[in-house]
Amino acid sequence: MTTGRKVIVYIAASLDGYIAKPNDDLSFLGVVEKAGEDYGYMEFINTVDTVILGRKTYDWVMEQVSDFPHADKVTYVITRTGRPTLGKTTFYTDSLEELVTRLKQEKGKNIFVDGGAEVVNELLRSQLIDELIISVIPILVGNGTRLFQDDRPEQKLKLLSCRQFDTGLTQLHYQVAG
Repeated sequence: MTTGRKVIVYIAASLDGYIAKPNDDLSFLGVVEKAGEDYGYMEFINTVDTVILGRKTYDWVMEQVSDFPHADKVTYVITRTGRPTLGKTTFYTDSLEELVTRLKQEKGKNIFVDGGAEVVNELLRSQLIDELIISVIPILVGNGTRLFQDDRPEQKLKLLSCRQFDTGLTQLHYQVAG
């Protein structure tokens, strides 16, 4: 019996499909920074109670801030090297597919996949992503970490919404069609 829990990727990418420039440089995100504008993030984050992200993404976030922004949510950091649990944050070294399959069967709110590309693409290969919310940044960065990698099955998508903002950011919300 499914509980209706969805796995949702919520991520920003350049128009040419990169989530980071070389050396994990995310400075291009600054082109759409605007005081008081969160592009629907708070509305989205209130629909989730579980976060999954890769270790490199976690480490990058922790270099930017003193407190982990998802500390109030059950969080799984996908890593090859275990670390002690920190509050609600578990450093997970086992099968990502098994973790997500189990989480989808549990009661709760939606599951937020916060990057990075390795985690997103492993979940796409396993066909475990239900929705993608991609904020397209109006810039061509030319090189870096691609959001979508090769060697994954074709998956059809249904556009749920498309929002455009005065900064040039366009937010595409897709549902993965069965």
